[in-house]
Amino acid sequence: MITLPMQRHLKTPTGAVLVALMVLLLLGGAINSQYFSPTYLLLQLQSGAFLGAIAAGATLVILLGHIDLSVPWTLTVAATVATSVARAHGGIWAELGPLAGLAAGACIGLLNGVGVAYLRIPSLIWTLAVNTILLGAVAFYAGNTVVSSAPSPGMALLGAGKIFGVVPNAVLVWIVVSIVIVWVLRRTLMGRYIYAVGTREIAAHMSGINTRQVILGAFVASGICSAMAGLLLAGYAGQSYQRMGDPFLLPGIAAVVVGGTSILGGRGRYSGTVAGVLLITLMSSMLSLLRVPEAVKQISYGLVILAMVGLYSRKQGA
Repeated sequence: MITLPMQRHLKTPTGAVLVALMVLLLLGGAINSQYFSPTYLLLQLQSGAFLGAIAAGATLVILLGHIDLSVPWTLTVAATVATSVARAHGGIWAELGPLAGLAAGACIGLLNGVGVAYLRIPSLIWTLAVNTILLGAVAFYAGNTVVSSAPSPGMALLGAGKIFGVVPNAVLVWIVVSIVIVWVLRRTLMGRYIYAVGTREIAAHMSGINTRQVILGAFVASGICSAMAGLLLAGYAGQSYQRMGDPFLLPGIAAVVVGGTSILGGRGRYSGTVAGVLLITLMSSMLSLLRVPEAVKQISYGLVILAMVGLYSRKQGA
C-alpha cells in the first residue's frame, strides 16, 4: 500500500510530473527497445540541458507573474554575437566570443527589465516587441555583413563535449545553473523578494522592497540564461543560425508551468521546473520516435500548458 507521506507527495505538482515521467518512460520503452539504453538517455539529458538553461531563467520571471517572450531571439542574438566575435579575434582570443554572447543576453534582459519595471509596460507586450526588434536586427546584420557561424573551441567543448566520453558537458552546465538558481531562491533576499513581488507587488513595495530592481534583476538573469542556452546550442550544432531559438519558446514556458509554478506568480519551486524539463524533453523524444511533425509538437506543448494551468487553477480555487 502507498503510505500517507507518499500519497501527499504524489499530489504535489512535482510528484505528479514524476509519475508522468515514469509513464512516458514505460511507453517509450514499449515503442523502442533502445529507449532505456544509457546512451539514449544521456542524449536526452543533453537535449534537455538546452531547454533547462532557458527554463531556469524563465522560472524567475514567471514567479514574478511576468513572462519573457524574447527568449527565441535573445538565444539567437547571443549565439550570433559569440560566433562573430570568435571569428573576428581568433586564437585564444576567440573565447571572448562566449563572454560577448553572455553580455548580449544580459543587455537584452536589462532592456526587458527597464521596459517592464520602470516604463510599466506589460511584459507580454514589451518582450514580444523586443523579440521582433531582435529578429529584424539580426536579419539586417546578416544581410549586410559576412557573419561567421562557427563556434569557438570553448563553446564546442561545452555544447558537444563529454567528460570521459560519457557525461555531456552541457548537462554539467545545467547542473551549475540549477545550483545557482536554487541558492538564489532559497538562500538570498533576492529569492524572498521574488516570491513576495510575485504574490502581490503593491504589498511588497509598501513593505520596503524595491520591486523595480527585483523585476529588473530577474529579467537580466533570464537574458543570461537564454544566452547561455544559445552558446551551448551553437557549440552542439557546430554553428549559429537564423531562428535557432524558435523551437524553445513554448517548451520553456511549458516546463515551468508543468512543474507547478503559477503563471500568476508567487508560487512554485525550481525542483518542479527540473521535473518539467525532463517531462517535456521525453515527450518531445517520444513524438520524434512517432515521426510527428514539428507543428504538432508545438500544438502539444500548448495543450500541455493549457491543461496544467487549468488543473492547478482548479486546485488553488478548491
